[in-house]
Amino acid sequence: MRMEKAPTGRRSTADSARTSLCENCSISSSSGDEALRDKRARILSRGLPKQKPIEGVKQVVVVASGKGGVGKSTTAVNIALALAANDSAKEVGLLDADIYGPSIPKMMNLKGNPELTPKNLMRPLKNYGIACMSMGFLIEETAPVVWRGLMVMSAVEKLLRQVDWGQLDYLVIDMPPGTGDVQLSVSQNIPIAGAVIVSTPQDVALLDAHKGAEMFRKVHVPVLGLVQNMSVFQCPKCKHETHIFGTDGVRDLAKTLGLDILGDVPLHINIRETCDSGQPVVISQPQSDAAKAYLKIAMEILRRLPVPPS
Repeated sequence: MRMEKAPTGRRSTADSARTSLCENCSISSSSGDEALRDKRARILSRGLPKQKPIEGVKQVVVVASGKGGVGKSTTAVNIALALAANDSAKEVGLLDADIYGPSIPKMMNLKGNPELTPKNLMRPLKNYGIACMSMGFLIEETAPVVWRGLMVMSAVEKLLRQVDWGQLDYLVIDMPPGTGDVQLSVSQNIPIAGAVIVSTPQDVALLDAHKGAEMFRKVHVPVLGLVQNMSVFQCPKCKHETHIFGTDGVRDLAKTLGLDILGDVPLHINIRETCDSGQPVVISQPQSDAAKAYLKIAMEILRRLPVPPS
């Protein structure tokens, strides 16, 4: 049996229904997309932490590195001491944000548990005129911190918010290596005046230093510059210089990133020995070349910091 075709130029009832349905779907899909975008925006705005200054602290400087083992903590300690040495009228604090591997207590020759104020805030321990706080004051020296991410973030929050710093001009934060939860949490929770990236000239370290600098840029933290650590080794007998980790790798990275070099720190046994003994080189050997290198870096940092709030 032959089926009759629908007259040309006319649409069947089914065609009309399908067209109407498609139009409705298109309208519904468009309004649904807008609603989804609005909902996502509300969730994101709720989830982003509001930056709140640390009470009593005028400016925060973070010292970071993409990779561990490049001398970041040694640099942070000596920078804090150099900031205080450059201007004795300034009050400087040092916060050890490396929860898993705190090293500030040993380098600053500090032991003991923080006292509590009537407001239940921890009082920093103090040496060489620097107020210090670290997870190392809250646990046994040899006890490992076997914590998951949430517990680490809670500890960081306590170190940021439950410490009575008094009145500080500068708080130097020794960040853990890498670009993970702690770095993001600190960057998003408090206003940071600037970040200092520490690296050796070695190619493997430079790759991670590049990532560290880019991370701070993504979270809108100004990078003040790079420190080239362990830049050269001078033989104490013949004075011959050897670039053990390479030559000018950090300088090349600085050019790539459009950043400044804040200074070079040599690979010198005195830097290691003084920190291990709890007498950092800026304090114990202020006239040494190593101490002068840190003092220069501190001056370069101060030149690049914004004008502090009154």
